Amino acid sequence: MSLFSLAVYADDLTPVSTTLPKQSSIAQTLSLSGSLTAEKRALLSPRVDGLVAEVLVDAGSEVEKGQVLLKLDPAISRQQYAQSQAATAEAKAARDEAARLVKEAERLRKQNYISESEMANRQSNLALSEATLVAMQAAQRSSLEQLRRHELPAPFSGVISAKMTEAGEWINRGTAVLELVATDLVRLDVKVPQERFSDIDKNSPVEVLPDVYPGQRLPAKISAIVPVSDPQARAFLVRVVVDATDISLLPGTSATAVIGLSGKTGQKLIVPRDALLLHPDGGYSLFIVDNGVAKRRQVSIGQQSQDGVSITSGLQLNEHVVIRGNEVLREDQAVTIVNE
Repeated sequence: MSLFSLAVYADDLTPVSTTLPKQSSIAQTLSLSGSLTAEKRALLSPRVDGLVAEVLVDAGSEVEKGQVLLKLDPAISRQQYAQSQAATAEAKAARDEAARLVKEAERLRKQNYISESEMANRQSNLALSEATLVAMQAAQRSSLEQLRRHELPAPFSGVISAKMTEAGEWINRGTAVLELVATDLVRLDVKVPQERFSDIDKNSPVEVLPDVYPGQRLPAKISAIVPVSDPQARAFLVRVVVDATDISLLPGTSATAVIGLSGKTGQKLIVPRDALLLHPDGGYSLFIVDNGVAKRRQVSIGQQSQDGVSITSGLQLNEHVVIRGNEVLREDQAVTIVNE
């Protein structure tokens, strides 16, 4: 090969920077998949019989605690409440008149213008009118509560997952009309192999990786360990609660729980963040240099820190990882290493 050919060949080489992975101790983890379920789920029903006047939400609607979701026709209850208000006002007027007559009797009694029997009669009427007023006020409160029960409020914040009625339908008390699912707190039930029972407790560190948000690692904690093994699967149930305050998780979607095993340590490989290439499907890869040629490695990542990103599979300790120039590399492309 001539000097000119060597120069052209050198010009065709893509310059890249590489580094060797760092090795560090890491607590061993166990990754288990499962389906997310809502910590709170409720079938909502009205507390009185009635005709549905309006459904204010639909499946998929996000609602806040206390928000009115459905209204029944309140016409009859509104009339009953108006009657109770009138009865209360009448009882109050009767009580006030009885109180006035007692005061008048007390003044006249001092001047011996009224008998003791009449005085006692007026006091008795006052006590009776006060009792009647108390009863009417209680009836008014009950009537108001019946009127309020024609509105169905959300018992907690969440998402309407199902709507089972429409305006114009007659609903009996206790009939489910809406399903509400809380999304701020979800749980993940996973089956743990029985041989790992002694390696897991409620204080074991846990992260949850939801499949709908590739790359997201959410803090979680173990809320329950059921120490009864499934004889068919030879596994026991671990319930993980996920704090989804800052992200919307959908119950029914899949996720992976990464559980730290007590007293178990191993070795991990760490590479700089710049080495990783994110794929549209949420996966990761990187390039290594093997005999002057770029080779793509599909990798799985673990925890991230200031030191870089841990690689859980797909990379060997002695492989030269490309950290500069990897954005334009292709498989089997000739490269030259600079600034290693």
